[in-house]
Amino acid sequence: MLHEDSGEKIEELKRITAKSSNIVFFGGAGVSTESGIPDFRSVDGLYNQKYKYPPEVMVSHSFYCSHPKEFFDFYRNKMIALEAKPNAAHRKLAQLEKDGKVKAVITQNIDGLHYAAGSKEVMELHGSVHRNYCEKCHKFYPVEYIVETEGVPKCDCGGTVKPDVVLYEEGLDYETMEKAAAYIRNAEVLIIGGTSLAVYPAAGFIDYFRGKHLIVINMDKTNKEVNADLIINEKIGEVFEKI
Repeated sequence: MLHEDSGEKIEELKRITAKSSNIVFFGGAGVSTESGIPDFRSVDGLYNQKYKYPPEVMVSHSFYCSHPKEFFDFYRNKMIALEAKPNAAHRKLAQLEKDGKVKAVITQNIDGLHYAAGSKEVMELHGSVHRNYCEKCHKFYPVEYIVETEGVPKCDCGGTVKPDVVLYEEGLDYETMEKAAAYIRNAEVLIIGGTSLAVYPAAGFIDYFRGKHLIVINMDKTNKEVNADLIINEKIGEVFEKI
């Protein structure tokens, strides 16, 4: 159910998107929660569930190295959601790209739902569960291989098959970061959706924006002070269904 004052704001969002052919979307976990994927930081998110180790420890590089079996048990159980389907936000962004309006989607999510919805120009800042590589010979493995194996997944060559996701203590891919920054720098409209802008360096990307309209769509207030033209505190899927 949308708040009373949101209708007017959504109409304004509609007008802005109708006029622009250079929109960039920057999204976080809130884009995927409506597809049933939990947000780490929400009330019922992973940070508030009880595990032997804190979730941020279990998805760190050092934990992956020191406790590989526990890492993969947690990863299979909590980080992969193959049953999740794109929601209204993913679908609308793909449609807007097809219509020549959205130039790129930049996401902090690792679920691959933007690609599944049909978006082509997607920068996955934190990688994707759908890409997995042998650390030794670099052979590619699909996500199904991780799901179907038990314990630590191994390659034919004996190497460990590591998910191509950015763990805590690991750096973001430089080329992906450069590309994302360039899209934001050149955008006329930047829509930030489903993120509290708490995770750096990704949250710092919006400082590159020099365009005309900055729009924030998020259930809660952002952690970072944002000088936005339009702030809509609603579920992003519900908003995108209306534009």
